Amino acid sequence: METLDKFDLAILHELQADGRLSNAELAQRVGLSAAPCWRRVRALEEGGYIKGYRAEIDRHKIGLGVLAFVRLDAARNSGEVLHELEDAIRGIPEVISCHYISGTGTFELQVVSRDLNSFSQFAREVLINLPNVKDLHTSFSLGEVKASSALPLGHLGRRAGPA
Repeated sequence: METLDKFDLAILHELQADGRLSNAELAQRVGLSAAPCWRRVRALEEGGYIKGYRAEIDRHKIGLGVLAFVRLDAARNSGEVLHELEDAIRGIPEVISCHYISGTGTFELQVVSRDLNSFSQFAREVLINLPNVKDLHTSFSLGEVKASSALPLGHLGRRAGPA
């Protein structure tokens, strides 16, 4: 699958909004019959456009009221030492996002916790003790203005091939 047409884009849009749509409902929304819609979804999955399906859970409802942004500075930014740190970060459930960043710092982490005390304990016992960590700098979310995992697709519509 090299190019996405208007049907592929419509499928991606609808599934981002509701990943639990039945194939029949999805087909109706995008203007296809069920079999071609199912084949397109499978092709989008196999092509890596759709990486998976999951439930979006309200972190507050499950007692994770603190969202922290942690800039982690590595002592060394090269070779196996950095890979060891990356692997350790991947294994920590409280780290819900990690990005290798430019500028000051090495990684930017999003970390969830029950409250400030539990975050403080987590930072002192886990984060600062990760391999190759030199320093941590933390900012806390005071409220979410927008939190969405849906990606914009409009730029793809301008280059989509014919249906």
